Amino acid sequence: MRSIVLMMWGLWLGLLGMASHVQAATVVDLAGRTVQIPAKVERIILGEGRMLSTLAILDRDLPKDRLVGMLGDMEQVDPGAYAQYLKVYPNLDRVARLGRSGQSFSVEEAISLKPQLAIFSLRGHGPDMNDQATMQRLSKAGIAVVYVDFSKDPLKNTEASMRVLAKVLAKEKEAEQYIAFYREEMAKVTQGLGNIQRKTTVFLESRVGLGNSCCETLTHGMLGSFISTAGGDNIANELVPGSHGTVSLEFLLQKQPEVYIATGIGNPQTAQDERNPRIALGAGVDLAHAQKSFKRALSRTGFAQFKAVQNGRAYAISHQFNYSAANVVAVQAMAKWLYPQQFAALDPQATLQRFYQRFQPVPLAGTFWIEAP
Repeated sequence: MRSIVLMMWGLWLGLLGMASHVQAATVVDLAGRTVQIPAKVERIILGEGRMLSTLAILDRDLPKDRLVGMLGDMEQVDPGAYAQYLKVYPNLDRVARLGRSGQSFSVEEAISLKPQLAIFSLRGHGPDMNDQATMQRLSKAGIAVVYVDFSKDPLKNTEASMRVLAKVLAKEKEAEQYIAFYREEMAKVTQGLGNIQRKTTVFLESRVGLGNSCCETLTHGMLGSFISTAGGDNIANELVPGSHGTVSLEFLLQKQPEVYIATGIGNPQTAQDERNPRIALGAGVDLAHAQKSFKRALSRTGFAQFKAVQNGRAYAISHQFNYSAANVVAVQAMAKWLYPQQFAALDPQATLQRFYQRFQPVPLAGTFWIEAP
C-alpha cells in the first residue's frame, strides 16, 4: 500500500512539473535573445515610461495592476500625455521611478521591486542593448529581460515587437487584432504609391529647437524611415549614411527640397514660453500654440528662402511618433503631404481617432501635426 501511495505521489509531482513547464514560455526578443518567461508575470518594470501606450494596446489594466517600476522619462519629455494618463491611472505617481535616463537607471531599486519581467528598448532613453551590465545583473537576479523596438527601426519592428509583448503578457489575441489594423492602415499608403511616377524631394529636420545649429536630420532609421515609406526622396540620405546627422543651411538652400518636414519636441509647458525655439506638438498642445511655435521656427535665418516654405509645403509632426506603435498615422500624414492629389481621400486624423477608440484607454487630446500657412 505504501509503495502505491509513493508511486501516486511521484506521478502527481511529475504531472505538476509538466503543467508548470507548459505554462512557462520562451520568446525570442528583438535582440535575438531566447528568454525564458515566468509562467505568471504579475510585476513588471519598464525601461521607458513612454511604452505605456503601447502596452495598453494589449492590456488596459496593466498600468494599474502589474506595473511596479518605470523610467521617469514620460513626465519629463511628454508631460502632456503623462497628465492625461494620470487622470485615468492615478496610481502612476506612486509607481517607483528607476531614474531619468539610461545613465541614472537604478539596478538596485529595480531588483528590490521583485519584478518577474523587465521590458527594455533596443535603443532609447533608458537602458538598452548597449547596457549589457544592467541586463546581466537583472538576469542574474532571476528577472526576465526582453528587448523590443519602436524607435531604432520602428516600421520594420513594430509588428515583431507587438508579438513579443503579446507572448510575455499572454495577450496574443489582442496583438493580432492590432496588427490587422496596422497592416490595413499601412496598406492605404503602399497601395496609393503604386502609380507615383516621380518621388517628391523632402528634407526632415529633427527635434527643432533642441540646439542652436541647423540642421539635425534623420535618414536611414527612426523617423527617417517614415519618409521613404511615405514615398519621399530624402535629400539627406546620401550625405548622412547612418540613421542621423547634421547638414548645413547652405546645403538645404542649394538643394531646395519640394517639401520641408520638422519634428516637434515642444510640449504644453514650452508652448507657453514665446522665446522657446521648440515646435510644440503632441498631447495637451492646442492648435493656436502649435501654430505660433511653428511660425517661430520658420522665421529662423534662411528659412524664408526655402521654396517649400514659400510654396506652403512646410509641415511639422510630433517627434513622439518615433516611440509609438501608432507610427502608421505619421506615415499617412507624410504621404498626404508629399502626394496630396493621390492621397486626397486619406484621413490620418480619422486613423488616429480609430486607434484611440479601438486600442487605447486614454484618447489623448492635442495637436500632433501642423501645416504652415
